[in-house]
Amino acid sequence: MTMPSEFDTPQFAKGLAVRREVLGAAYVDKSVNEVEDFMKPMQKITTEWCWGEIWTRDGLERRVRSMINLAMLTALNRPHEIALHVRGALNNGVTVDEIQEVLLQACIYCGVPAALDAFKVAADVVRQYHRDPVDGQ
Repeated sequence: MTMPSEFDTPQFAKGLAVRREVLGAAYVDKSVNEVEDFMKPMQKITTEWCWGEIWTRDGLERRVRSMINLAMLTALNRPHEIALHVRGALNNGVTVDEIQEVLLQACIYCGVPAALDAFKVAADVVRQYHRDPVDGQ
């Protein structure tokens, strides 16, 4: 499949490049190329503004952004997104020990149930990442 024509903007291309580097090309390409019509506006907003605007700013390094995201996603109890962003954090140079510390910090402020879910997801992703560090999903 090919990318939808409404995604052909400079901001989308900028965001797509960062998103592919952080989350892995296989996952991102599948998300973009197989997007259903209903989801196209959300894919466009996510790629252009989240990845093309915020993730490309100079104020924070990618590894710091990854750690912040893990803490927020733990607070929100979003296991699917935690899995994506644990892999992204590893791709951005965050160590397994740092991921563990972020989740422990989140535990204190977000609660044990949210942190337990995040730890379980993170442990699965770390195991998988060590088996397939390039782009395993």
